[in-house]
Amino acid sequence: MEPGNDSQCLEFLLLGFAEDPELQPLIFGLFLSMYLVTVVWNLLIILATISDSHLHTPMYFFLSNLSFVDICFTSTTIPKMLVNIQTQSKAITYAGCITQIHFFVLFVGLDDFLLAVMAYDRYVAICLPLHYMVIMNCRLCGLLVLVSWVVSFLHALLQSLMMLWLSFCTDLEIPHFFCELNQVVQRACSDTFLNDLVIYISAVLLGGGPLTGILYSYCKIVSSIRAISSAQGKYKAFSTCASHLSMVSLFYGTSLGVYLSSAVAPNSHSIATASVMYTVITPMLNPFIYSLRNKDIKSALRRIYERER
Repeated sequence: MEPGNDSQCLEFLLLGFAEDPELQPLIFGLFLSMYLVTVVWNLLIILATISDSHLHTPMYFFLSNLSFVDICFTSTTIPKMLVNIQTQSKAITYAGCITQIHFFVLFVGLDDFLLAVMAYDRYVAICLPLHYMVIMNCRLCGLLVLVSWVVSFLHALLQSLMMLWLSFCTDLEIPHFFCELNQVVQRACSDTFLNDLVIYISAVLLGGGPLTGILYSYCKIVSSIRAISSAQGKYKAFSTCASHLSMVSLFYGTSLGVYLSSAVAPNSHSIATASVMYTVITPMLNPFIYSLRNKDIKSALRRIYERER
């Protein structure tokens, strides 16, 4: 299969949320605010974990990596959307679209893997507490993050390269605020069987794999917590993984919502609206979930604030 003629000259149209020009300033202000909150709060989490020696533990090492990924995740889509609203343009170039797909797939995969790694960390902390520091050593923590980056990058590279072999004709309107992989593939006028097959297989392996690991870890965690005799001990053990469980529920719950929306109304703006939940809301809420429920993070942020006064 040969790539489409003059692919480099193609432009896709991102339809976004509303056609009404009067709503564009409101959408611009809302998404700019959410983007700034996401960047600032995740940067504070990273700063807190780096500057405070009390947070130099595997759990906070993974959390700081997740915060960095969340910043990159939202920066892949929101700035381009804001520029389009400001310039009153819906266009994105072919190269820009492929690039956006690459980084979007990369950071979604990293979110997925890091949540699974954090679940494993909680499993070791609760089920094997006496061996925690031996198992979760610096080398293993670094290796888990490195493997997550390598696998996610290779997957994103595969999806991007396969997009280059598709030909596009005239229907280049995408009912979304960014170049979402499935939506772009559906706009191709060449055979997409191989692309669809790779998308489904990777969703099962790279999406279902980490989810299975998370579910297995929490099954073991629940069994260990049930074996604790005192109510106070059960509460203390559960509280160490409550924030992570909230993040997992939010990420996978919103992702499932997007999938169901696309299945019910594949060409509707409801897909874009549902996607906001995991592309914007989830990265924005993650630092709040950890900082509001975690005394160590709150203490570290307070010390940073007092030092800067």
